[in-house]
Amino acid sequence: MLRIGSLSLETPLLLAPIAGHCDLAFRILCREQGGVGLASTDLLNSRAILNGSARTLELAATNDFDSPCGMQLYGNDQDPLPEAACWAIDHGAKLIDINMGCPVDKVAKKHGGSLLLRDCASTQRLTERIVEAVRKHSGDRVPVTAKMRLGWDREHFVAPKLARDLEQIGIQAVTVHGRWTVQFFSGKADWDRIGEVVAAVGSIPVIGNGDVTEPQHALDLMRITGCAGVMVGRGALRTPWIFRQAFEMMKLGSSSTPDSVFEPSFLYKCQMIRRHIELLTEHSPCERHALHTMRSRIAWYSKTMGPIKPLKEAIRTATTLTEMVVAIEEWIEIAKNRAGPLGLPEASMSQ
Repeated sequence: MLRIGSLSLETPLLLAPIAGHCDLAFRILCREQGGVGLASTDLLNSRAILNGSARTLELAATNDFDSPCGMQLYGNDQDPLPEAACWAIDHGAKLIDINMGCPVDKVAKKHGGSLLLRDCASTQRLTERIVEAVRKHSGDRVPVTAKMRLGWDREHFVAPKLARDLEQIGIQAVTVHGRWTVQFFSGKADWDRIGEVVAAVGSIPVIGNGDVTEPQHALDLMRITGCAGVMVGRGALRTPWIFRQAFEMMKLGSSSTPDSVFEPSFLYKCQMIRRHIELLTEHSPCERHALHTMRSRIAWYSKTMGPIKPLKEAIRTATTLTEMVVAIEEWIEIAKNRAGPLGLPEASMSQ
């Protein structure tokens, strides 16, 4: 269990707010696999939220199957972040996260994200306003957290001091991605530097992030850094079951072996793809959007499924969601004939 302020999470494993990927359908899919303590929305522009942007409202959508849900906001001290945080609480957020780590130019060079690491004094003042607004609006029920990188570059390692200062302001957890802004997603995450942030704060949890692509990595990151939890980003795109695997390994401890930890069969993976299509059908704003999403996701899933070029081509060329379902159903039947009916648990397929 991981406690962030007044919020208790059932596991210390969090799904990252992956820009362009972390829609409601995918968040529910990951939760159904098991092991997810918290999932967050895609990063949300504070002005777009308050202006009622249709796309931003789609990104912020949540429901009872997506709980507890965090909403991540981005902006700078000229943007209405406190007001957007109050809006998020009214629309289902159980946690408000301030994005201080996005390296993408359209965010970091104009609106916030890693830009907030360039002027820490201003960032602290902005954070104080957000924390106070959320405290009043929620009756101190909703924690405010921050997600940051180590710093803009190697010459500006600001994360330890910034995390400590934010804790004094009232931030109740920090997530640290172990890269510099200028790295984007290249190179290797520096877990040792995350450990320095852990050592710098007083009592709030630090959540480690970066290069967690296998379940063992989550355990290694916690052991090396002393962090209280792990946030998984891109690693979840090809293996949404990574949370379940990692949590099982945490419970088993040193007794864990490949045979004692859940490993999905080919049939399971096919059924999961079908489930993803079902969730996209239910929660996407339109069929065109759902088709586009699944065409990109099949490339991620294929990384763990061996030679499935005909399935990838069928998904890529499908013009309707029904065609996609027909294609995956054919592969489900093939998988059943090869391996027997060992698929998804019924509970995962019932919603």
